[in-house]
Amino acid sequence: MVKAPVPEGDIRLAMLGMVEGNGHPYSWSAIFNGYDRLEMAGCPYPGIFQYLEKQPAATFGIDRAKVTHIWTDDPADARKVARASLIPHVVRNPQDVIGQVDAVIIATDKGHEHVERARPFVDAGIPVFIDKPAVDREEDLRIVQGWVDRGAAILSSSSMRYCKEFMPYRLSTHALGELRFVSVTMIKSWERYGIHALEAIYPILGPGFISAVNTGSGDRNIVHLKHRSGADAVVAVNENMSGGSGKLLLCGTQGSVFVQSGDTFFAFKAQMEAFVRYLRTGERPYPFAETAELMKLLIAGIRSRELGGATIGLQDIRERS
Repeated sequence: MVKAPVPEGDIRLAMLGMVEGNGHPYSWSAIFNGYDRLEMAGCPYPGIFQYLEKQPAATFGIDRAKVTHIWTDDPADARKVARASLIPHVVRNPQDVIGQVDAVIIATDKGHEHVERARPFVDAGIPVFIDKPAVDREEDLRIVQGWVDRGAAILSSSSMRYCKEFMPYRLSTHALGELRFVSVTMIKSWERYGIHALEAIYPILGPGFISAVNTGSGDRNIVHLKHRSGADAVVAVNENMSGGSGKLLLCGTQGSVFVQSGDTFFAFKAQMEAFVRYLRTGERPYPFAETAELMKLLIAGIRSRELGGATIGLQDIRERS
């Protein structure tokens, strides 16, 4: 637990960064602030406008928290997001928000950039939410783990941790017996979207992954994971698998189930609500050790692929020196 940064009153958030293929500054900011319908209709990610439009007005807003400042890598993007998601302040440099906000959200999904994006705010003692994946390199995992060990308020997750459709099986898989095989599919790259697949299954299987073998390629990753429970998991992350993403299969000794993820808005809002609760209480919604293990799985998948499908034990990837 860390000291609750904002136990009561308004929470001012900065939304920082925007990279190609990731529209979180639009969607996450709208979840907090609401949105301008005409401006959001011009969002370059049409799916965001579509799922926002399905929501009743009362579903927007989280516990007196608002996105008050925005910075993006391309200044033109910041102005567009600000108009669409009702953000009053656009800043020229990300560090300009220091002293103006209570916490920052790093809304980019390139793990190798996150240490340097987060560093100024960690140094300033500002709580940070880092979009998935927190890191994708062992040396960066050690840095972030060091920050957490020294008391920094850092949270990172995939929205798939909060997927509504998978939630019953996070609560219990008793009806399936002992799990023996799990599979999950995801679109895009292992580096950026593998964590979505991993974090979908992690709350079901729990801690205790042993090894990873990636027999795929850069755009077609097929990763076999072993878990201490005796379950095997296969994660397929394919750059072009738009029609087959977010599908979960659980097979046990007494039954099996197939589930499809669907409600993106619910998952994103629950993810942001968890961060706000963390700011209010100082209590993590899950131990950082879970994030560290997930990053080890991601790193192991990269390392295995680079070594031609070698088995990579998680014990060989260390979060501390």
